[in-house]
Amino acid sequence: MQTQSGSSTTATSNSSPEQTLRAGGKWFKKFWRSPTAQTNNNGSSTTDGHPSPTEEEQPVVNPTFEECLEGQYLFEAAQLLIDREKHLFGEITEADALKAHKEAVKKLAADYEALEMHIKQTVQQSLSLGREEEVSALISAVKAINLEEEQDQLWRQRCRTPRAWRPKKWKEHHDKVLHELVYSRLENPSTPTGDQENQSSIQADIQSMGRQLKEDMEWVVEVVKNCYPPEMDICNFYARQYHQTFSARLRKIADFVLDDKDCSFLLRWVKEFYPGILEKPELASNINTKALGNLLPDKLLKALEEKYLSKQQSNLMIFIGRVLDEAKKEWDQGKEPTRDDGCYVSPVAYDVIQFINGIVTSAHITVRDPHKVQKITSKLTDFMQRYKEFHEDIIRQNKRHSKAFIKANLSCVKQFRDFLIMESHLFPKNVRENCLRGLTEMKQSAHTYLLTPVHKILKPHYQKVGTSDWLKKNTFEKLLNSTEEELRELQGLTQSCHQELIGQLQQEMTVEYVRRLLKGEVKLKDKDRQQKAYMTVKENAERLHNLFARMGSKQDWLKEILTKIAEVLKLQDIPAIQMQIISLGSAYPDLSEKHVSALLKLKTNLSKADRKIVKTTLSDTLKESRADPGTRRFFSKVEVR
Repeated sequence: MQTQSGSSTTATSNSSPEQTLRAGGKWFKKFWRSPTAQTNNNGSSTTDGHPSPTEEEQPVVNPTFEECLEGQYLFEAAQLLIDREKHLFGEITEADALKAHKEAVKKLAADYEALEMHIKQTVQQSLSLGREEEVSALISAVKAINLEEEQDQLWRQRCRTPRAWRPKKWKEHHDKVLHELVYSRLENPSTPTGDQENQSSIQADIQSMGRQLKEDMEWVVEVVKNCYPPEMDICNFYARQYHQTFSARLRKIADFVLDDKDCSFLLRWVKEFYPGILEKPELASNINTKALGNLLPDKLLKALEEKYLSKQQSNLMIFIGRVLDEAKKEWDQGKEPTRDDGCYVSPVAYDVIQFINGIVTSAHITVRDPHKVQKITSKLTDFMQRYKEFHEDIIRQNKRHSKAFIKANLSCVKQFRDFLIMESHLFPKNVRENCLRGLTEMKQSAHTYLLTPVHKILKPHYQKVGTSDWLKKNTFEKLLNSTEEELRELQGLTQSCHQELIGQLQQEMTVEYVRRLLKGEVKLKDKDRQQKAYMTVKENAERLHNLFARMGSKQDWLKEILTKIAEVLKLQDIPAIQMQIISLGSAYPDLSEKHVSALLKLKTNLSKADRKIVKTTLSDTLKESRADPGTRRFFSKVEVR
């Protein structure tokens, strides 16, 4: 029988399918009969022992190799070539085959080369499959590659000495083709780059590659994956190729001296956009993203992060500096702060917090390390120092609009404190503590500035407390009336700031009240006068508390102090006095023997020995008890001579 190349061979049971008689010239896939099919006694075909329809029911047509190529049935073409290979080399040596079937061997080699070229072209089109036939061709090509891999393995097992035509390593060639395909896709991305007018060439290049990578990987998991058997793990193969190629390109870009914008853009792609692509559900479920690693080596990544964070820090300081400069400009021009619902407000805290939140949050998304991002706010202490100096300058100049500015600043101080406490993770510990300390000083200086004039007006009324007039007639009424008038002057603060300020005033007035009382100007010689003093102090405590409570103060504990002092003045039995002093000392551990001595001296009917007994009781109580860190301090502010 003549082969296609024209050489003569002996017909055997191992004849190639191409040497089988064909019925008809055109072949269709549905008429394909496996080369391994056998013929039974009645002439009908069987496969694996199962009878097939007779030729009258279904015509059997065996395609040629060329017809397989033309129809893109690459797996079937590979089967044909493998059968020819077995026919030529199955039982004889390579040299004998070349002597006996020289032309057939050349033809086989040429056909293998043609098949490999078709498979290569098909694989090269993996990322641009358009028609169903192209998808089918890729499926067939992959099956052919795996079939040839199996043949390589079989020939290795049969022949220790490698044959000239084996191994063909089509899987290795397949991987190389895909590597080159991925490289060319990222080298010449077809994806539109969008708004290039606002991008540098580097940014446009990175974005084009990134978009191409995203679209191609989505195509791989949606389409290409279905053309490969699971064991080839094609999604992870493509992911590695794109990752390595993209990484190599970005390394070259990173080697340039990048400006700040390009540096930020590159870092965002490495740390934010690229991970975001891989984290998409459709990709994450098919790709082992952890195995890919970082796009850039740690050393290069660290340098980019340092540059990026330094730029963000610089931007933050510039932006918040401008906010403060604008506030200073308003002050210099003599403008009062704006009012919101009757309260003086300043945009300083709000604007600064917005800048910090925006820049730090964005940097956290990019760098993905909260500790590193804290570098951005590491110079915030410098800003707070400038703000504090501005605040103190307003107080020092004491202009017509100083009080309005200080009231507005108090609102900012409150906002800053809340922000530093609630968002503590945004700041290095020492920066946060320094800023909070500075804000506390600002609040206290503002309170002092606003309350000093109040105390100055109230001083004549303070001087009546603890005197004989204080007991004879109700001089405290005038003190309350003047206080209420001054409280109206403190309007214009936000609710929380106003509450703190008048709470501070209430505490300072109570301290001054106790200090005046303990000066000992009034002498309580008997029970009646002591009862009178008890009633007076208790009534004063009640009326002072009511006034401040009406104004919004929440300092209820101050009333309790005066009430306990009044109880000491009323009591006559030493044990009862001891119990009251123990109660007072337990509640306020900063109560000293000096305070107790001054209080007891008001009761001139007490002997020195009795006073000593009571003081000793206090001393023992304070030694045995441990002060709660959250305990309020009061008596330490009351000076006693």
